[in-house]
Amino acid sequence: MSDKKIALVTGANKGIGYEIAAGLCALGWSVGVGAREQTRRDAAVARLRDAGVDAFGVPLDVTDDRSVAAAADLIAERAGRLDALVNNAGITGGGPQQPSSVDPAVIRTVVETNVIGVIRVTNAMLPLLGRSASPRIVNMSSSVGSLARQSGPGGETSTGPVAVAYAPSKSFLNAVTLQYVRELADTNILINCACPGYVATDLNGFRGVRTPREGAATAIRLATLPDGGPTGGFFEDAGVVPW
Repeated sequence: MSDKKIALVTGANKGIGYEIAAGLCALGWSVGVGAREQTRRDAAVARLRDAGVDAFGVPLDVTDDRSVAAAADLIAERAGRLDALVNNAGITGGGPQQPSSVDPAVIRTVVETNVIGVIRVTNAMLPLLGRSASPRIVNMSSSVGSLARQSGPGGETSTGPVAVAYAPSKSFLNAVTLQYVRELADTNILINCACPGYVATDLNGFRGVRTPREGAATAIRLATLPDGGPTGGFFEDAGVVPW
């Protein structure tokens, strides 16, 4: 078993996920680039390797049980353990998402990826994380998932447009994260949520004001927390995000 730290980043073929993978690679980690689409996944791995870092492709559809199980097997065979899991894969579901008119199927699709997909991947990877001396789980959330920010003064502008599929999926993810924290309280796994800010990616038509590299910074910090670091928190670059 290698002494090099091993990470898996889902949805890592582009955007914030790619920059999380690149940032961990730059710290000397070996990083699995999890993604569904082979061409984009292979291109991302090649780009990382061209920079002289240790990256490998992980075929991964977070909505498919067999795909996730195969990803866990691949990492087990390659490294024997996992030191950090970054659940970054996510979708918005498109728009508009007015609660009075949305197709319920849109909500199901978004929750399947943004919430159930995280549970599916996390559960598959927990045995590998259990073999790490300092395991970390980072769930990529969003300020739009903060109930405090949505309901507080200026929430209608600070948390974006009404989005009854996407925003509640991130609130749901936050709640799920806390349930993992409670269940795994007697282990050494640190589990936190990260808010990347309003990042320019294809999810928002590249309207964001932050770069993917800036959006990746908090997740990288949480994936590399020292022993005794925080767990059960929701963080952005400026500090703690209210739930």
